[in-house]
Amino acid sequence: MKIQVWDKVVRVCHWGIVALLPLCWWSGEEGEMEWHQTFAYLLLALVITRLIWGFIGSDTARFTQFIRSPSRVIQYLRQWRSQRTPHIGHNPAGAYAVVLILSLLTVQLTTGLFATDDILTEGPLYSMVSGDTASWMTWLHKQNFNVILAAVGLHLTALIAYRLKGVRLVGSMITGYRQDTTEAPRIASTAPAWVLLLVLLAGLGWGLIWPLW
Repeated sequence: MKIQVWDKVVRVCHWGIVALLPLCWWSGEEGEMEWHQTFAYLLLALVITRLIWGFIGSDTARFTQFIRSPSRVIQYLRQWRSQRTPHIGHNPAGAYAVVLILSLLTVQLTTGLFATDDILTEGPLYSMVSGDTASWMTWLHKQNFNVILAAVGLHLTALIAYRLKGVRLVGSMITGYRQDTTEAPRIASTAPAWVLLLVLLAGLGWGLIWPLW
């Protein structure tokens, strides 16, 4: 029997981040800064939505439901090979990966608001800080992306390891359903998240993107 474990908000945010992160990298590398800022703005809206949904959303979306103590994570990793009982949502180690990637993305997007390429493009909040602060933000913006790549690489490695173990995590994040569990989590109404996302798209778009065009 198929059990829904991931709501549409979690899945849209997840795959939106997967799509927008390489687009942000590509546009930055190619010097397409208008596109870079547009992609970053869309990514910012998704990250904010996912963070807020982590407090008010479905059971499998809430941070309080899947973040465990470091001792639980260590215990899980020690028993990983022999463990056969699937977790409904994120396992203890995967939960830390989610928090890490969301934290890194928050740093990346926040620093980008104050960054500059010292040529033509400045972040929308660049004028609100001193030149030294903007330079430091720009440096952190560049260096933090390398950390994001490392975290994503670790995440992909874990997915491959689980697939070799016979656990298909990618499919459930696409469909929202799993067949290897009988315990159904509470799935919240997604309407508040869509309203929030639309407000962010309208508000942030007007405030951050419109002045650039």
